[in-house]
Amino acid sequence: MENLNFARTPQFLRKVISEARRSFINSDHFSASSARGRSETEEDAISEMELAHTLTLNEDALKQLPEHKRPVFELEWLRYLEKALPLVSKAEIKASQKKLVQQLSERIQGAPGPPIRKLIASALATLFSVGDTFMLFDTVNACNDILKNKDDSPSYLPTKLAAICVLGSMYEKLGRMMGRTHEDTVQILIRTLRNAESQARIEIMHTLEKVSAGMGTAIANVHKDIYKAAKHCLLDRVMAVRVAAARCILKMIYSAPFLYQTELESLGTLCFRAFDGSNYEVRCAVAQLLGTLLAYTQQLAEAATSKKKQGQAVAIQAAKGATQRLVSLDEALGILMSGFLRGGASFLKGTGEIIKGSSGVNREVRVGVTHAYVVFVQFMGSVWLERQLSTFLAHVLDLVANPKAACSHVDAVYSRKCISFILRSTIGKMLGEKAQSAACKELVHLVAKQMNSIDFNPENAKDSNQETLFSQHLLVCALQELSSLLIGLGTTAQNLLGDQSLQAIDATCAVLVHPCAAARLAAAWCLRCACVAVPGQITPLIDRFVEGHRADAILARSNGRI
Repeated sequence: MENLNFARTPQFLRKVISEARRSFINSDHFSASSARGRSETEEDAISEMELAHTLTLNEDALKQLPEHKRPVFELEWLRYLEKALPLVSKAEIKASQKKLVQQLSERIQGAPGPPIRKLIASALATLFSVGDTFMLFDTVNACNDILKNKDDSPSYLPTKLAAICVLGSMYEKLGRMMGRTHEDTVQILIRTLRNAESQARIEIMHTLEKVSAGMGTAIANVHKDIYKAAKHCLLDRVMAVRVAAARCILKMIYSAPFLYQTELESLGTLCFRAFDGSNYEVRCAVAQLLGTLLAYTQQLAEAATSKKKQGQAVAIQAAKGATQRLVSLDEALGILMSGFLRGGASFLKGTGEIIKGSSGVNREVRVGVTHAYVVFVQFMGSVWLERQLSTFLAHVLDLVANPKAACSHVDAVYSRKCISFILRSTIGKMLGEKAQSAACKELVHLVAKQMNSIDFNPENAKDSNQETLFSQHLLVCALQELSSLLIGLGTTAQNLLGDQSLQAIDATCAVLVHPCAAARLAAAWCLRCACVAVPGQITPLIDRFVEGHRADAILARSNGRI
């Protein structure tokens, strides 16, 4: 009580108020001084960045900076240069081009990191494209000399990577302006590739990709050398190298005819081997390569057989007047099928006999081939898919019905998932309403054809047991895709379900007596989706099943089973 009375005394209150005022004043002073310090620091940083915004590097300002700030200053200068070069007048660029090339070349020798080397490469390529090219070949020779250096120490690696990156950007942007320098450059890059670290292998593959993209058919004399180097990298133990190699070969497709004439099957087998032990990025890159390659062969075949496209086909004829080998659709799909069913196993041309490899297929290979199917169809386009709908559906569903696709229950489920993904990614996403209705009809025909081929006679059960077992996978995939299409079409599917010549409901109900439970469940789900899409089907289906159940009960009672 005495303490409380003391707290109420005027002396105590005056002391508390004075202490609070003093602490408040001190905090204001400290915040003001810190804010003043921050503003001064920000002003200094802004002034430093403004000094970097010049066409040529301000070397005097760079020398005055502390050592730890110099890389940031150079990075800011290079970022400014990347934005300013396309906007500066040619007269201003020509006036300072010699000094600018010299400064950028010095930065290459300074062991730059990934951001700086990419900016240096972009700046040099832009500089020679908008300015004069009188120092272009000197720069190329300087980069080649860096690569010829036999110093393999880790400290020299960034310099080599910068030189490789610069060469790639210049070839990509300048193209045939680079003249015949590609002959030496490509050979030097391939020699460097043999004993290179993984980072260097990735960068070399990127550069060879850019050389192929920029030079096109002008480097036909070194295409096979690039392909030979990329083949080895496509099976590299480092996944990023495989991705870079796949993209390099992808760029060569449009300018190297031998890839789809003499190397088609061997490249397909190589892609299947690249899928083995791969990750997601590798599967996407290699699938893009394989799908695009096979689709390009079909575009060439269509161009050759169409009189309207004969003028366009001349530009893509084989080099040196060689007779162009046309690949049929069955051949192209057969290559994909061999990968899905056998993986990377070697095979004899035209016979399909397995030379080596296990009977089971690595699931990574199967997933990669699945992506390749999708890329193939997407490259060909929705018009082609509508025209080849029947062939494509029959081929894809035959895959899952093949015994090699279902060596075990787990493999069977995995294969069904892959086929469902192909159907959903193509038919479900690329076709319009009318074409999707046509796809529904094709699926119903395939389901009815499959059910008609099954012998339900108990006497022949042993002979047809294996065939029936594998046919369930075809029915499951077909009915699941039919279910998704019906849901997507909605009430538009009324005409489809009411078509007496098609008899979609009857064909689906026939699967309800299939010996395998998976097929029966898929049929039941399909009927449910039909009712969701077209509610008018609910009552007729209920009446139909109730009547069928009543008839079964009467039959069982008459046979004494009830």
